Amino acid sequence: MLMNHNLMNAHQPDEDSNRKRATNAKRTRRKITVNLQGTRYEVVREVVEKLGYTVTKDDDSLAYLLWNDTYVPTDRISEMKSFQRINHFPGMGEICRKDCLARNLSRMTKAHPEEYDFSPKTWILPQEYNTLQNYSKDLKKKKKLKIFIFKPSNGAMGNGIALYLNAEKIPQSEHTVVQEYLERPFLIDGFKCDLRIYVLVSSCDPLKIFLFDDGLVRLGTEHYQEPTAQNLAVLFMHLTNYSINKHSDTYEKGETVHSGSKRSLKFLNEYMRRNGIEVATLWANISDVIIKTMICALPHVHHAYKMCRPGQAPGSDSVCFEILGFDIMLDRKLKPWLLEINRSPSFGTNEQIDYDIKSALLTDALRIVNIRASDKKKNLAAQKAAAQRRLLQPRGALSDADDRKRTLQDKRKEELKDLLVRIRRDNAKTEFEDRNCGRFRRIFPPQDRFQQEKYTKLLLSAFSNLASNVGGKANSSMSREIERQYVTKYREDEVLDMLAQYETEETVDGEWKGRRQRGPAPLTRMPCSNADQDPDVDDSESDLDDDEEAGIPQPQRPARAASSRQYSAKARIPQRIRSGVRSQRQASAAIHIPQDSSNNSLMHRSLSEDTEAINRAIKEQENELVGILLASLQDMRIKFPGKSDEEAEEILDKIMADWKFHKPRVASYWLVKLDSNKRRKVVEIVKSNIRAKVQHVYQTTDVESLKIFRIFTRVFNRLLWSHGQGLWNCFAGNSWETIFAKSTDVISEREMECCRRITELCKDCLLIVYQFANDAKNKSTTEGETSRSNISGNPGYTQPTKSSLAGPPIQASLKSHGSVMVNKRQPKTSISTQPYKIFS
Repeated sequence: MLMNHNLMNAHQPDEDSNRKRATNAKRTRRKITVNLQGTRYEVVREVVEKLGYTVTKDDDSLAYLLWNDTYVPTDRISEMKSFQRINHFPGMGEICRKDCLARNLSRMTKAHPEEYDFSPKTWILPQEYNTLQNYSKDLKKKKKLKIFIFKPSNGAMGNGIALYLNAEKIPQSEHTVVQEYLERPFLIDGFKCDLRIYVLVSSCDPLKIFLFDDGLVRLGTEHYQEPTAQNLAVLFMHLTNYSINKHSDTYEKGETVHSGSKRSLKFLNEYMRRNGIEVATLWANISDVIIKTMICALPHVHHAYKMCRPGQAPGSDSVCFEILGFDIMLDRKLKPWLLEINRSPSFGTNEQIDYDIKSALLTDALRIVNIRASDKKKNLAAQKAAAQRRLLQPRGALSDADDRKRTLQDKRKEELKDLLVRIRRDNAKTEFEDRNCGRFRRIFPPQDRFQQEKYTKLLLSAFSNLASNVGGKANSSMSREIERQYVTKYREDEVLDMLAQYETEETVDGEWKGRRQRGPAPLTRMPCSNADQDPDVDDSESDLDDDEEAGIPQPQRPARAASSRQYSAKARIPQRIRSGVRSQRQASAAIHIPQDSSNNSLMHRSLSEDTEAINRAIKEQENELVGILLASLQDMRIKFPGKSDEEAEEILDKIMADWKFHKPRVASYWLVKLDSNKRRKVVEIVKSNIRAKVQHVYQTTDVESLKIFRIFTRVFNRLLWSHGQGLWNCFAGNSWETIFAKSTDVISEREMECCRRITELCKDCLLIVYQFANDAKNKSTTEGETSRSNISGNPGYTQPTKSSLAGPPIQASLKSHGSVMVNKRQPKTSISTQPYKIFS
């Protein structure tokens, strides 16, 4: 009995320790945190808690999910980590503001009138007020009567809406739109109605759109009659907004989804079927309207997202998603008409139908977004691996044609491997979304080949329209990327075949064709060791290890030289570190280590020392490259066209010496006379040269993925902040440095010095452009006075044309002094005097 008691006591500590380890594992299990400080809707909190997420008590900027009811600043999206998600896209206001929606739809209507005919005629006030009045006069001449509806551009919940029978009585207000009123709408039980349709946009690169299978049918509370002068003021009849009709005495709260003033889309489908209407055709038309509208917004959203997330690889997980509320009205012919889009649809649950629909909507949307606790660790590891690959790539010049050919082949193989990884990741993501979409249905990209080609043409047209509006031209690489994403998609087997073809071309008789052996010659025997071998080691196992270490080719695979990646990594490490690492590895390979705890710890310590040595070398290399870049930036100057560098410096000194005189004039020129596109092009003069300099120093074309260039991009965006106010504030101090105050990224002093030098170059560029514009203006004034005097003295004198009075184009570029070259092809900027235009 005593022995059994001792045995039980001996096992008791093991059970206690196991129980403690299990408890600690539960405590340390990663939780998905959600920041709900920006929302007032309780249903959002209930859904995330039901999914197992943890709601933070404070405003945690590093939470996995950030939810806001209103617009999110772009700086916040820029500072987000790759594992985080936020429920708004930047740039989505291009279709969610009524004036921007009308402007973008109008551009696409001019290019494709047969496709974009689903929006009522719209006029943006005050710019198009005269056009509206002329249209109204034409209607009177034809003795036609039209009703106009007046709306605030950024209004919501029916605020500020009014109906007018006479367009001449419409006030010429700021930030408003006027639409033609749909006089013959589709009626349910004699009431006018509209549809609130919920759409999830889970990604913008590539564009992915999901349509929720349920929504709201909102009815008016007065039986509909065609509008007349007597009933125009009855808003309960003509408007279907819930925020207006809930104040009506006849508003009815339905006990089911089939009754009341607010019903579900499922009721609508059943109502249509009972009346012999083809429901599938109706929803195909509605889906077409949604897709075409999102195509209008995609160029703006894509550009804004890339500006916020520079360096993000194409096809990677989006940190943004958005639930949009499309308001669509049907006419008596069941044609869908787009009224407006809400980027922050209400998630209020005043009735049971609201809770049932919106809770299911939020649950399925968050499942598609697929937030995982492991994303944080995986994304951080991927960023570290990408940084190491970038820093350890070869920088030296290639010696001969064979090396260049081999490098191109290796680069193409790496591209194919990356493409294969992207295809597999996209396939896995698509499969997951199809399994977990719930009540959502994917409507874009479509499966039908004909629809793919049709929407791709519209996408190309939308991107070309945006490029033409900002004074540029369509990018051919963007066109190829759009076609690759939506039409000519590579399949996994096709990429594997191309990789196999490369392997076949390189391999001849088991050896690598055209590839010289790099590094030391292969060993023919193991290095001698003074240590005695352990007698317990099996001879056959020892022989096998000797063959592998000696580099003897195995029958299953041909002998290969060391890969260029490994060789280049070794070449980038300083010699003293490399020799130490090599000696440690040779010693560990030559000496047999017995399998005990002390020697295992010694081996792990040696490996950790190797890793620390490589990390120190990488950090030294980063500091060295930033130092070289800083020295190059210090040598860069702004060149005044037609003048020497000394004269340009003298001009800048004169402006700053008489700054009290020039300050209001520079402010007027920069903040008033130049619009946003021209201000962007002034800053782009510096940015394009900085990009070329970074490419030269880091020996890479993919500068968007570099940390230093991402920092520079944030600075350039800050300088253009608030219509150029960011750069203007730099003349009073370094206020732009506040963008790094709340950032979690560590910015070194050298990197800050580079940013300060960039702001100095942008200030100098602005002053040079300003001075040249003044010189051109003064010259044109002088020539005008001379021409008037010639006319008065010579009656037969012909006055020169306006174009001949324009001053010569300005060419503002960055010039490098010293041994480091900037860029042989410098960007040029031309500014004419009437009007002020900048062409880069």
